[in-house]
Amino acid sequence: METIGKYRVIRELGKGATATVYLCDDPENARQIAVKVIRFGQDCAAMSRRMRKLFQNEGMVSRRLDHPNIVRVYDAVVEDEFAYLAMEYVEGFSLEQHCRIDKLLPLHRVVSIIFKCCMALDAAYRQGIIHRDIKPANIMVAADDEPKIADFGLALNLNKDLDRDSTFIMGVGSPAYMSPEQIKGYPLNQKTDLYSLGVVMFQLLIGRLPFRANNQATLVYKIVNTDPPAVSALNPALPEGLDAILRKALEKDLYSRYRNGAEMAKDLSAVRYKILEEDETEHDMRHFEQLRRVEFFTEFENIELWEVLRVSLWRQVTANVRLITEGSNSRLFGIILAGSVEVSLGGKALCRLGVGEPVGEVAFLHPSSDLRHATVVTLEPTLFLEVNASALALSSEELMGRMRDALLARMIYRLREVNKIAASIGQPAVNNASGHYGGKSCGGVTLELAPE
Repeated sequence: METIGKYRVIRELGKGATATVYLCDDPENARQIAVKVIRFGQDCAAMSRRMRKLFQNEGMVSRRLDHPNIVRVYDAVVEDEFAYLAMEYVEGFSLEQHCRIDKLLPLHRVVSIIFKCCMALDAAYRQGIIHRDIKPANIMVAADDEPKIADFGLALNLNKDLDRDSTFIMGVGSPAYMSPEQIKGYPLNQKTDLYSLGVVMFQLLIGRLPFRANNQATLVYKIVNTDPPAVSALNPALPEGLDAILRKALEKDLYSRYRNGAEMAKDLSAVRYKILEEDETEHDMRHFEQLRRVEFFTEFENIELWEVLRVSLWRQVTANVRLITEGSNSRLFGIILAGSVEVSLGGKALCRLGVGEPVGEVAFLHPSSDLRHATVVTLEPTLFLEVNASALALSSEELMGRMRDALLARMIYRLREVNKIAASIGQPAVNNASGHYGGKSCGGVTLELAPE
């Protein structure tokens, strides 16, 4: 297309299932704008009618909203075969690009962006507008981390009589981000958008959704019936203050959820004040590269390594520090990244472990007991990657499987080494059918497995 109405097309910006967005020149106002075009299909009249209503709704609703963090709409035109929406061009990125665990934004930026989104949704609600489809793809981020909420096509106008409002469509929205009441088809208010924004925030902090499932039916069940995990359990580096905010935003009970965006923004500002503003991207990349060089992590995919970073703490420990105590109960385990430790039992040294070796993995892997049967003490200044077992249990199935395989591989290697030592000082092997030892006894150790 060369022109769309009075607007000259510069290039295509993106294409979805129902619409194409173009960068255009607005000659009357000497500015660049984004123009979203929808073509009404001839093969499905019902779908075309629905798309027409949604498009008319977006134009009507968006032009009523004037807020720096909501995409402005300048013009809306509906023709017989197509329709287009001329709106503010946001030169930046969508939050969808930062939902993967290896692409997460620094904490202070996430909190700042969500804070501004809270205020934007609050302003929309005061105009009687609920978005109903808050998700990462619908939040653009411009310069200076200014979010711009877009796509009000599914918005609900509370100032209208819902019984006669033809734009009110039950069940709209993206299932993973829908509130329990939206899934159930209950009447909605501003709290449904705050729930969806809470899901977006959870994903931006952790790199995964609060509820995951292999099919939509299971996902819907979890959203309606189960509680999300605490973000500080999934990433121990996050401040615990975020747990209370997300717990309140994701409340299934409407009376316990945030009443409005301003209330949620107020709590975010209290946490934001305590967060350091340094950009941790370079810091995280250094840690990632360091793990990539450790033999233990050779078989880990890149995205799994990023996930390891999110469920671990880097501990710089001095010499002669006890990491694990024999007879205690804990599931602590981790990997030595620098330095070395001594493992002992009953005051007798068993072995020394160096870089790349896991420590404390037996209690973690044991299906029912976390009792420690050995003591681990650092021999020199040691960098220890402590993996949070609870956070790991809530991580992806791929990481859990990879971690278990890597730990078991090291355990088997050590067992084989112990077998070699035991064999070197053991009795001569049986070499006849009678079961008697052949040759002269050389003394040594007899290993025997028996019920405890």
